[in-house]
Amino acid sequence: MISTLGQSLVLASLFFSAVGSAAAFQAGRNGSESGYKLARTFAYLFAGSIVMANFVMVYALVTHDFSVGYVAEVGSKSTPLYFTIVSLWASLNGSILFWGGILGLYTGGFLLSMGNNHREYMPWTLHVQLGIAVFFTLLIATIADPFAAVANPLPDGPGPNPLLQNHWLMAIHPPTLYLGYVGMVGPYSMICGALLAGRVEAGWMRPIRNWMLIPWSWLSLGIVLGGWWSYAVLGWGGAWAWDPVENASFHPWLTGTAFLHSAMVLERRGRMRDWTLILGMTTFLLTLVGTFMTRSGVFNSVHSFTQSDIGPVFLYFIGFILVYSVLLLAFRSGALDEASKENQRNLGTQAPTLTHGASLLSREAAILAQNAVFAIFTFLVLQGTLWPLVLEAAQDRRVSVGEPYFDRVALPLGILLVFLMGVGPALPWGRMRTEDALPRFMGPVIGGGVLAGVVALAGYHGPYSLLAMFVIGFAATANMGELITPIRARMEAKKEGVAGATQAVLTRTRRRFGGHVAHYGVLLAVFSLAMTKGYRTETEFSVSPGDVSEFNGYTLRYVGSEEVQEEHRRSMLATFDVHSGDRSIGLLSPRMNYYSSMREPVFSPDVYSNPMGDLYLSLIELSGDQAVYRVIYQPYQMWMWWSGPVIMFGTLIAIWPARRRRRGGELPANPEQASA
Repeated sequence: MISTLGQSLVLASLFFSAVGSAAAFQAGRNGSESGYKLARTFAYLFAGSIVMANFVMVYALVTHDFSVGYVAEVGSKSTPLYFTIVSLWASLNGSILFWGGILGLYTGGFLLSMGNNHREYMPWTLHVQLGIAVFFTLLIATIADPFAAVANPLPDGPGPNPLLQNHWLMAIHPPTLYLGYVGMVGPYSMICGALLAGRVEAGWMRPIRNWMLIPWSWLSLGIVLGGWWSYAVLGWGGAWAWDPVENASFHPWLTGTAFLHSAMVLERRGRMRDWTLILGMTTFLLTLVGTFMTRSGVFNSVHSFTQSDIGPVFLYFIGFILVYSVLLLAFRSGALDEASKENQRNLGTQAPTLTHGASLLSREAAILAQNAVFAIFTFLVLQGTLWPLVLEAAQDRRVSVGEPYFDRVALPLGILLVFLMGVGPALPWGRMRTEDALPRFMGPVIGGGVLAGVVALAGYHGPYSLLAMFVIGFAATANMGELITPIRARMEAKKEGVAGATQAVLTRTRRRFGGHVAHYGVLLAVFSLAMTKGYRTETEFSVSPGDVSEFNGYTLRYVGSEEVQEEHRRSMLATFDVHSGDRSIGLLSPRMNYYSSMREPVFSPDVYSNPMGDLYLSLIELSGDQAVYRVIYQPYQMWMWWSGPVIMFGTLIAIWPARRRRRGGELPANPEQASA
């Protein structure tokens, strides 16, 4: 019953997306209003049916219907309800279904937000977006069918992977990543829609940038939560190890960040058009590559990958999207040029270039330099991630590219990016006299020196760390200047108070204000990474009950061990009474969790956190009352977890709809006509 209902909903989704994509294509070609309305109707039907299919699967999991293939694979009567529900995305077929469900939500939300606006672009955009939906629903209906019926179901199942039911973050981290990955379909489809329509208007770039901001912020939060999950579950005391799965989410984040900045130049100044479109398309392509890397099994072995049906099919789809994107850019970018020239002839203006009306001392030039660094960073990380696969496929030998390579790449490029994050806000749009540059950079330089000095006085003297602190302080001060200067100017001009001027500036420059807040979230993450990477200390102790260990100003007394039986697992806990000087911290209890489906235990650390640093305890061995444990101290680790909400808050400010919107026209042929 459940299998039939679920499969019917998936097949309906396939039908609706296919017919809707075809109808949208015809509406784009013919300008048919009725055809476009039909395409919108089928898009809503697709969204509703694929989302409903996800709810049907959740119902099957909760009711333990082991006649459904996916439930038989990951379900178990002993698994708590919480982990039973989130096991929807715990394995391959369920995660592909979840991918489709989020695509349905994005499709419906996109149509609602656009309403009847942008009629020239929307049919083409909907054609591409529903075309991508066809692939995923076809995948769900065939080789990744989670609703496949089980002829002779067993009375119980193995449950989800123990690592995925070992922490509550399992319910949050994967959905946030998927909201980031899947949401990139929107800007990609909108870029394709502009190319197919043959024009890019300023009014169209605004929603493209907003629809990139939304998944970019989710991807940022997902990366942070993934680091937190690794930190809280795996027991090694780190949040980022350049694992291929981690890198899979980092690639589109880099290009997506570059797109957001270059799109601002395109919208404001009419420059970097083709580069911006390439970045948007590449970001979606890298989300597909990331999904392929994490879901095809290719990183287990190139050879085992070829035994999977999904891996090769997904690779073919990535190849198709790549070829389609290249051909679309090659054959349709000329139409954009013609539209731009026609507009210039009508206005009697000169075509914008990077050098026309701008100089090296301009915000445009800073963003171009930043984009170049993002591109190099993406290429080097992607190369290090994929090189072992290429070598194994070509020479049948296995190698690994480890953390030292990625750290050597990330350190200089990361510092340069943070520095440029401060250079851009310190510079104006267009031209600036060289003699005016020094006053603009004086404040950021002082801010960088102050932060580096404070960190040095706190006892952190590493040269790379101090350099990182300088560029963080430099960027933070420059961004703060962008927030404070217009408020101060309004206070002087309008004789308003701080609160009134801030509210007025925030209302008028919401997107810029939100962008700077998001910058602070990134700076928090970089600060935490620099401190935890540079000043982590750790050691191991072997103790018996009553033994006292001294570590980094903390006193840890081993109380003893105990066994705890839970519904879905058995746990062995080692309890420590922790003091910092004369102050009691409380009890910390790292544990070893035993699951019936896994022979080896899953080690779970326990952590004492405060803004200054984390004390991290993880068991290595527990035999009777004897314990061997690892203790780690990482300064300012908590600041990494704060960065995600700050980025989300900044994004929310940036995309929050204004009370009154100005109607968008053609991109200005004369850069000086663009808003500053």
